[in-house]
Amino acid sequence: LIMIILNQSDVTPASFILNGIPGLEDMHMWISFPFCSMYVVAMVGNCGLLYLICYEDSLHRPMYYFLAMLSLTDLVMCSSTIPKALCIFWFHLKEIRFEECLVQMFFIHTFTGMESGVLMLMALDRYVAICYPLRYSTILTNPVIAKVGLATFLRAVLLIIPLIFLTKRLPYCKGNIIHHTYCDQLSVAKLSCGNIKANVIYGLMAALLIGGFDILCITVSYTMILRAVVSLSSADARQKAFSTCTAHICAIVFSYSPAFFCFFFNRFGSHAIPPSCHIIVANIYLLLPPTMNPIVYGVKTKQIRDCVIRVFTGSKNIKSHSI
Repeated sequence: LIMIILNQSDVTPASFILNGIPGLEDMHMWISFPFCSMYVVAMVGNCGLLYLICYEDSLHRPMYYFLAMLSLTDLVMCSSTIPKALCIFWFHLKEIRFEECLVQMFFIHTFTGMESGVLMLMALDRYVAICYPLRYSTILTNPVIAKVGLATFLRAVLLIIPLIFLTKRLPYCKGNIIHHTYCDQLSVAKLSCGNIKANVIYGLMAALLIGGFDILCITVSYTMILRAVVSLSSADARQKAFSTCTAHICAIVFSYSPAFFCFFFNRFGSHAIPPSCHIIVANIYLLLPPTMNPIVYGVKTKQIRDCVIRVFTGSKNIKSHSI
């Protein structure tokens, strides 16, 4: 009886070992270069966007406030995983304490949920701008933007915290080696010798409440936008309306495409696709949107292009009038 009690009390490992990308250990150094390059681009691009939106008067509009939320979310999301992955690839620093693993898990899942929520808010922003242009500034006031942004963040936090506690309570007796570059919730739970059904069901429910709801709102918004744009009589007006949505549609594709792959792989395709492929895509899922979003918005948005040109040409008139 004493041995059983001792065994049950010693079920939480002090630390885990993040094993990187299994099967590709010899290529870790080569894989690290595109990861590092994309991370640098993501940091520079998103910090640059935040700087422009903060200090440029012409960008003090609802669309750019939502873009600032997206950039801040992207910074936290990729910084939660890539530095640790690079330490694994470069220095073989694979150990992560159990508490640190839970914290990393919280940030990853919270800010991926936040990313989805902000993309949904940006779709609603485009809907109001195109379908109700005369009421745009009165509907999306600064207090409204702050409230919906806070609500999106709190939704992600409140839905992810129970998942962290469900993972923390599990008994771990299948070793402490995680075949991943970061503490993914399912990868950690699979090391448990307990019943992880609650983790799987709750994780699926949280994904549907966040991702499913957001995709539904995005779909409805763009359906209404499409109906409004098609009804416009002027071809130039239709083209202008479509062009205002191009960057956001690209951001949606970059975010949800790898997310769908990871979601379906974890639940249905774990035997059909090599684990190394899944882990690479899982990292791309957290790295591609932060890397590409500043580039896409910088290329597709005239106001941002003009601000960047003024900065790099040394113009003293940084605070310009609205374009």
